[in-house]
Amino acid sequence: MLKKKRNAKGWFWFFRLVLILFGLRGGYLLLSFVCLHYLIFDRAAVEATLAYVQRRFPDDGLLKKRLHVYRIFISQGKGIIDRFAATAGSKTFRIRFKEQEKVQSLIKKNDSGFILLTAHVGNWMLAMTALGKLNRKVYLVVRPEDNPVAVRSLNLSRENEFIKIISPEQDLGGVVEMMKVLGEGGIVSIMGDRCYDFTAVKVDFLGAKAMFPCGAFSIAAASGVPVVVLLSAKLSTYEYMVDMSHIFYPRYEEGVSKREQIAAWVQNFSCLLEQYVNQHPYQCLLFYDVWKRAREKETEHG
Repeated sequence: MLKKKRNAKGWFWFFRLVLILFGLRGGYLLLSFVCLHYLIFDRAAVEATLAYVQRRFPDDGLLKKRLHVYRIFISQGKGIIDRFAATAGSKTFRIRFKEQEKVQSLIKKNDSGFILLTAHVGNWMLAMTALGKLNRKVYLVVRPEDNPVAVRSLNLSRENEFIKIISPEQDLGGVVEMMKVLGEGGIVSIMGDRCYDFTAVKVDFLGAKAMFPCGAFSIAAASGVPVVVLLSAKLSTYEYMVDMSHIFYPRYEEGVSKREQIAAWVQNFSCLLEQYVNQHPYQCLLFYDVWKRAREKETEHG
């Protein structure tokens, strides 16, 4: 929902002012009116959200689906306000890690790094700031122009000793730099639910075929590092849960095509994502029709 054309700068200014004047709960209250404005007047944002809502709530009528869209807008807005409150130091949020010992054990046993596979669900940016306790640098694979919210929230436009950027627009999509970082013990964070211009495979997601990027698993298999899935969820006003308990070890087997194996790994990730949105339906902030591209692929191949 927060794209450049929707005046992201205005959003940031607004939320900062609200936090100063009214605090966290006051910001949530005013947010309900702002999101109502977007629901009524921002047709593009509504249609982008409906792509998910129609799959997650297929039996609901038009009015109820609009209500679902509104609640998703509210969820995104709360996440942005929370990030501002956290970075400004005005509020402290309790971030609980589910089975954190799995990742800590992985780091102790492995000098090389790993791939952190994230998605546009929950408050992944707030979760990212809590990874400092792992004592590993995180390299976020992102084009700043595609995600101005991440750049601002994580202070990526300034020097940041903990989180760095790897641009996928460099030679070979940044793969050479990713392999170097992984070999040096760093963490490479990749989004696993939006294709952009990246190589993708077709998987099942919410009852239909969808296109998900497969770069995380192909890089992991080539470099011999694991893939750790990060999913975060807002549980209450001041509490978040970060789940990093799902770890994949992609390795190619002889006699099976690499593309088939990669598709199977991506499908496993898709299943985890589906379980998440079934449990937290309003914290899916995909805002992208992953099913449309799959339909277009089917049309191309007749």
